[in-house]
Amino acid sequence: MKKNYDVVIIGGGPAGYVAAIRCAQLGLTTACVDKWLDKNNHPKLGGTCLNVGCIPSKALLESSEVYHQSETLLAQHGINVDSVSLDLQKMMDRKESVVNTLTLGIESLFKSNKIDWIQGKATIESLNAEINKKTFNKMITIKLHNQDTQQINTNNIIIATGSSPVNLSIAPIDDEYIVDSTGALAFKKVPEKLGIIGSGVIGLELGSVWKRLGAEVKIFEAQDSFLSFADEFIAKESLKHYTQQGLEIKLNTRLLNAEVKNNTVQIKFMDSDGEHHEIFDKLIIAVGREPNSEGLFNNETDLVMDEGGLIHVNEHCETSLPGIYAIGDTVRGPMLAHKGSEEGLMVAELIAGNFRAVNYELIPSVIYTHPEIAWVGKTEQALRAAGIEYHVGTFPFAASGRAQAVNQITGMIKVISHEVTDKILGVHILGAHASELIAQAVIAMEFGASSEDIALIMFAHPTFSEAFHEASLAVSGNALHITQRKNIANS
Repeated sequence: MKKNYDVVIIGGGPAGYVAAIRCAQLGLTTACVDKWLDKNNHPKLGGTCLNVGCIPSKALLESSEVYHQSETLLAQHGINVDSVSLDLQKMMDRKESVVNTLTLGIESLFKSNKIDWIQGKATIESLNAEINKKTFNKMITIKLHNQDTQQINTNNIIIATGSSPVNLSIAPIDDEYIVDSTGALAFKKVPEKLGIIGSGVIGLELGSVWKRLGAEVKIFEAQDSFLSFADEFIAKESLKHYTQQGLEIKLNTRLLNAEVKNNTVQIKFMDSDGEHHEIFDKLIIAVGREPNSEGLFNNETDLVMDEGGLIHVNEHCETSLPGIYAIGDTVRGPMLAHKGSEEGLMVAELIAGNFRAVNYELIPSVIYTHPEIAWVGKTEQALRAAGIEYHVGTFPFAASGRAQAVNQITGMIKVISHEVTDKILGVHILGAHASELIAQAVIAMEFGASSEDIALIMFAHPTFSEAFHEASLAVSGNALHITQRKNIANS
C-alpha cells in the first residue's frame, strides 16, 4: 500500500467506486477508503445501494412479483398450478447471491484498475501549506478494521460517504420490531400486520414487497398530498392503483409515538379525526435519509456545511476547501445512485484536467413498484408555478398492442412540451417497464428534441416504446390509436 496518492476517495458506494475507477483509468494513483462491513463483519464495496438498498430491494421486488403473479395471474394465461407456496429463506438467499455477485464484481474492477482498497474509517486531519499554486497536501488518518491506524497523503480528496436512514426519537429502531429500510429487507417471516411510516419511494417499494408476500400493509404519511415530488396527475393515478392492490395509505397522518409491547409494535398517531392507536407485528421507519458527513474532519478544518449535514459545493462539486470535492448523497440534489455516479465521473475528469459536467435538469427518477413510476424534467405543477405555457399529450398503455398481449395495460405515458417551441419539458410514465422507457425521454431531452421530433421517428411494433411515440403525437392532437381532440394545451 502506498503512502501518497493523486486522489483518495472516501466511500465505496456508487458515487465513490465509480469515481475511483475513472480516476484510475485516467492514470491517477488512486485509493478508496471504505468502512462498510456486512452482517458478518466482512468488508464489502458497493455501499448502501448494492448491499442494503437499490439492488437487494429490486431483487425482492422481482421475486415478490413473480410469487404474486404465480398466485393470481397465471390462470389468465391458461396456466393452471395446483398450489403455490413461499420459501422466504430461499428468496432471501437469492437476494444475497445477487448482492455478492455485484460487490465481488466491484472488488475485481478495483484490482484490475490497480486501485488500493483501504478498509476502515477515514478522517481528514490537516490541509498543509500550499506547495505551489495548484497542489495541496492533505493528510488522512484511517482507523482500520483491525484497530490499527494508518496515515496517507493525497493531493485531491473526493468525499462520497453516502447517507443513512433518518431515525425518529418517537419510534426508536431496535432492529427487530421497529426497523429501518435495512431491517425491512431481512425479515425472517412475513409479518401479518406491517406498518410503514412514510409513503415515499422506500416506503412504497417495501410495502409492495411485503403486501405481495401476504402481509396486511398500512402506510402513514404526514403530508396531505401523495408523492408531492412527482407529477400530480401521475401521483393521483398511482394512488388509485396502490389502493386497488390493497396498500392502505393514510395521508395527513402524524406519528405520535411507537413502542414495543408483548412482541408487537403499538403506535399512536393523529389525523383529522383525532388521535388513534394501531398494533403491528413490525414497523418500518422510511421517512428519508441524511448525509453521512459527521466525523469526516477534525475540528480545525473549516468546511462549509448546512445544518442538515449537506456539504456545500459548486456546480463542479468542489467544496469550500481547495482540492476537496463532495459527491452523491453528501451534497445537494436527489439522493440517487446514478446522480452520484455521474458526479463521480465529472470530478475524476476535472481532477485529470479534462472537462465534464452534470445536467442537473435531467436526472431521471424511478419508483420500482408495480406499476412502475418514472419521470424526468418538469411537472405540470412546476410549469404552472413558473408561468410557462405548455402542451400535454398522453397515451394509455391500454391502447398498446404489446401491453394488451402481455396483460400489462395499467398506466400511461405523458409528454409535456413548450407551447411555442415544442421542446419537450417533461416526460412522466406510470406503467410496466417505466424504468427502462424513461431513458428514451432522457436521451431525447438531452438533445433538445421537440414532441414533433419524436412523432417523426419510427418505433418498432409491437412495443411498449410505441406509447412514447403516440404520446408525442398526442401533444398536437394527432395520436393514431386513441380518440382525442386537438389543441389540448395545459390539459
